[in-house]
Amino acid sequence: MKAYFSIVKHRRWFFLISGLITLAGLIVFLVSGFNLGTDFRAGARIQMELNQPVDTQRVQAMFQSVGISVPSTSITVAGLRNDTAVVRLPQTLTPDQIAAITTAQKKYFPKAVEPEVRSVDPVVAQQTSRKAVWAVLLASLFILVYVAIRFEYRFAVAAIVALLHDAFIVLSVFALLRLEVDLTFVAAVLTIVGYSINDTIVIFDRIRENLKVAPPQTFEQLERLVDKSLWQTMSRSINTVVTVLIAAVMLFLFGGQTIHNFTFALIVGLISGAYSSIFIASPLWLLWRGRGMKRSQTAESGAV
Repeated sequence: MKAYFSIVKHRRWFFLISGLITLAGLIVFLVSGFNLGTDFRAGARIQMELNQPVDTQRVQAMFQSVGISVPSTSITVAGLRNDTAVVRLPQTLTPDQIAAITTAQKKYFPKAVEPEVRSVDPVVAQQTSRKAVWAVLLASLFILVYVAIRFEYRFAVAAIVALLHDAFIVLSVFALLRLEVDLTFVAAVLTIVGYSINDTIVIFDRIRENLKVAPPQTFEQLERLVDKSLWQTMSRSINTVVTVLIAAVMLFLFGGQTIHNFTFALIVGLISGAYSSIFIASPLWLLWRGRGMKRSQTAESGAV
């Protein structure tokens, strides 16, 4: 039989890498929390594409002219040419205040396009947070049920653990880099869930086919079968993730500031999804299936 580099024999290293990234993100979260966007913490977010380098003091003066005090720490400079100012306010804005900001911007920054203003009150922010959590949980639940019916419950649980791994990795990276978590982030997570489960199911399907052809009798045979299945689907997994990554990177570079966080989350999630499908989901299934196999062998030995 053709020799393969054994992925499953090095599973502890892959589990360790994922665990360290997640632990680092968890520590940052416990210390300072996530950088929640306006969608989840209420307040207002004003994005101004000024078409000139951002002058923080001039932006502050513009808001001061309409009776709104904005500290410099609430202003973020963005854009490939540092020509976009993102202002976050703890309070919501009335329609009159939004109109006043638009008028003031024309005066202070004549080259700017009309500002993008998002104002969310606390009740809506709370409802949005609840719905975002439910969206991820329900998606995971339906995937669990589908894979359990399509394959078996051990495959289903391993797939869900891999999906949760992908979500936690993206959350960890956003926590470490202090990137804003908003509704576009949730959309990216749901997109990643769909991509990751598709790749995982392809690998699981190959494992199931190989189980039918040559049912393993020992744990070592099961290890070799999983390794063989992973390498048989490796080119497909790599080609798929590279193709999608190219599109995601192009969106990140040229798609504009409004989808920056979405595309970055997508890039991290695509890499994490491919990683979990190959190095996490299948080894987890192997350990679970293998423990049962070892117990039966031990019982048989004792009976003899």
